[in-house]
Amino acid sequence: MKKILITGGSGFIGSFVVEEALRQGLETWVAVRRTSSREYLRDERIRFIEPNLGNYTELCRQLEEHKREHGTFDYVVHCAGVTKCADEADFERVNTGHTENLVNALRQTGMVPRRLVYLSSLSVMGPVNDRDYRPISQDDEPQPNTAYARSKLKAERFLQEQKDFRCVILRPTGVYGPREKDYFLMAQSIARHVDCSVGFRRQDLTFVYVKDVVQAVFLALEHGRDGGTYFLSDGAVYSSRKFSDLIWEELGRPFLIRLRLPLWVLWTVSEVAGRLAAWRRKSSTLNPDKYKIMKQRNWRCDITPSTTELGYHPQYGLERGVKETIAWYKKEGWI
Repeated sequence: MKKILITGGSGFIGSFVVEEALRQGLETWVAVRRTSSREYLRDERIRFIEPNLGNYTELCRQLEEHKREHGTFDYVVHCAGVTKCADEADFERVNTGHTENLVNALRQTGMVPRRLVYLSSLSVMGPVNDRDYRPISQDDEPQPNTAYARSKLKAERFLQEQKDFRCVILRPTGVYGPREKDYFLMAQSIARHVDCSVGFRRQDLTFVYVKDVVQAVFLALEHGRDGGTYFLSDGAVYSSRKFSDLIWEELGRPFLIRLRLPLWVLWTVSEVAGRLAAWRRKSSTLNPDKYKIMKQRNWRCDITPSTTELGYHPQYGLERGVKETIAWYKKEGWI
């Protein structure tokens, strides 16, 4: 039986990767912190490991011990990372540093897998084509404009430099689905009769359902080009209101106040929220990085390499995905 290690398995995307690994009959090892929630990791077949990704020496010791008792991993899916931090330095410490530690420790302990798949983000590209709305492609030069995106791009470049370590990098656009908490805030707001949007210039948005991301992960493990980067979306482009309109429909069309705010209002609120969060040493959903993401007008991306090289074919359009997501939120009592 082939063995797979999934980091960040307690997270939104990671927990779905775990479910698919089990479905495919893999011996599934999930790397979690001792304090991580295991709410979606209750299957008896899951095996847990608690590697200290922040301490290279300790990590090597833990992997050596694992190798003696259980052998090596055939595949690694690296989902672990942070998307919100009170201190910007933590993005690089975790998203970049932990990736470097993991790869170096796997090499040091003789546990280099057949392939590693790294979950990055479309945001590493930044606003490269924000004026002409051309689809972002692999040929475009990344222009990351957030601390998060810079940390993910730095991790990508480290991985691409490891010529003896086979890896594939996935760059999904906005990922939504059951268990997701950021897009959920929009659904929660609409359920409470308020829908906010920002900016008056056209905004082209792209989305990808979590189960389609998982599809791409397992295709990449088998078919990805070593060192290759692949954008992921559902293949369509949406207006800025489409997502909220579909949520509104699935919630039964409640009475709704629609607010469109100028960007300077979002900037002001984000600055204040970010500084307050930094002072309290807590992360905030609204912050200067989030402002830059919401300000960006073009999220089109070219998924042709994903379809031709990986064999990736999205199964969820936005309408189907939102329907399934809202049904889950209702079932779980989130809404």
